[in-house]
Amino acid sequence: MNKGGTGGGGGGPTAAAALAAAQKQKTLQQKVDNDIGNIVDNFSFIVNVARVNDPPVRNSQEAFMMEMRASRMVQAADSLLKLVSELKQTAIFSGFATLNDHVEQRTEELNQLADKTDGMLARIGEDAAASLTELESHYYSSVRTSQIDTM
Repeated sequence: MNKGGTGGGGGGPTAAAALAAAQKQKTLQQKVDNDIGNIVDNFSFIVNVARVNDPPVRNSQEAFMMEMRASRMVQAADSLLKLVSELKQTAIFSGFATLNDHVEQRTEELNQLADKTDGMLARIGEDAAASLTELESHYYSSVRTSQIDTM
């Protein structure tokens, strides 16, 4: 039977880990918001500048600005990809830590159950030994009585 309840552990390490995880999540969300905002702003600028104008100088300036904005978009997208990779690693290692905690908790529960079972078996053995001793005394006393009666 799998009991998903809380063990006897305190709130120290888990509370600190939860706080650290919350801070990391907040930081990552800010990074995501900044990178996505950067991509959207640069894309909007590229779309606005993408008009074809007659003066060749202005077209080359706009082409340079478009290349610069496209480069910034690529940098922001690269940042997002790195963030996704970091999140995947965090999820994997966090999953292992949680799994290890669950295994340790389950091992502790099973060890307690084994100790309880050993105690119960010892008690049953003692009761059986006491009952056997009592039965033996009744048997031997009845055998003596029947031998005395037959003589």
